Amino acid sequence: MRFDVYGPLVVSVLLAVAGPLTGRYVAPAAAARVLAAAAVLTAGATTWSLVLLGAALLGDAPPVVREARENGRTPTAPVPESIALAACLALVVVAVRVHRAVRDERRTRRALRRLCAGHPADTELIVASSAVPRAFAIPGRPGRILVTSAMLGALRPEERRVLLAHERAHLAHRHGLLVTAATLAAAADPLLWPVRSAVVYLVERWADEQAAATVGDRRTAARALARAALTAGPAAPGHALYFGDRAVTRRITALRAGPPPSLWSAALAVVALSTLPPLLAADATGDLFGLLTGRPH
Repeated sequence: MRFDVYGPLVVSVLLAVAGPLTGRYVAPAAAARVLAAAAVLTAGATTWSLVLLGAALLGDAPPVVREARENGRTPTAPVPESIALAACLALVVVAVRVHRAVRDERRTRRALRRLCAGHPADTELIVASSAVPRAFAIPGRPGRILVTSAMLGALRPEERRVLLAHERAHLAHRHGLLVTAATLAAAADPLLWPVRSAVVYLVERWADEQAAATVGDRRTAARALARAALTAGPAAPGHALYFGDRAVTRRITALRAGPPPSLWSAALAVVALSTLPPLLAADATGDLFGLLTGRPH
C-alpha cells in the first residue's frame, strides 16, 4: 500500500514519454489503438489509487480504531493524513474535469449533427455552401462526411478523392471513439495529456495512410494534405486532415517517406507497461483492506 498505490502515477509519466515515441516506430493503426487502451487503463488505475488514498482516512474513523483496540491491535495509518486529504481534493478535481470533457464532447457532437439535419438518412456526403474551407467526419449511425463548398473548390479532383477517403477512414475505423477515450483519460489523469495528443495525431496519420492506399499514390495524398492545409489554415482536431503547422509537416514528410514502420516490440512494450497500473492498484487495494480489517494481505 505504501508504494504500490503510487505506481499508476509513475506509469502515467512513463507513458507520457513513451507515447510520442511509439508513434515513430509503430504503424499508426496499431499505435493509436495501443496508446488509447493504455491511457484508459492507466487513468482508471490512477483514479482508483486516489480513491484508496482517500479511503485511508477510514483508518482513523472511530469504529475502526475501537475495533482495532478491542482486538489488541494498534491502528496503523496507511498513508499520512495530509496525503489522504490531498487525494480527496484531487478526486473532486478529476470529477469536474471528466464532467467538462463529457459535456464538451456531447456539445460538439450535437452541433455537428444539427448541421446534417434535414438530409436523407442514407446520405453520406453533405456539401455545405460556405466560404470557410472545412470538412468533418461526423460519427454516428449513419456516419456522415460534411464538406464545405470552399474546401471542395480549393482541391483538384484527385485531391478530393484523398479528402473523402481520409474522412471515410475516420468513420470506418471509429477514430472518434479512440480520441474520445484518450480525451477522457487525460481529463482524469492530466499526466496523460501527451498520450492524448499522440492518439489525435496517430488517427490522422492512420487516415492519411488509408487515403493514400485508396488513391494508390502517396504523392497525391501528400499534395492534397498540403493544399488543404494551406487553404484552411490551423484548425482543431476533428477537422479535415487536422491542420497544425508541425503536425501537417510531419504527416506530409511521412507520406513522402514511404509506408510506416511496424516495430511490434515497441507496441508490446507499451501493452506490458499499461498492465502495471491495474495490477499495482489491485495489490494496493488488498493491502488497504488488510490494514483496515487486521487481516494481512
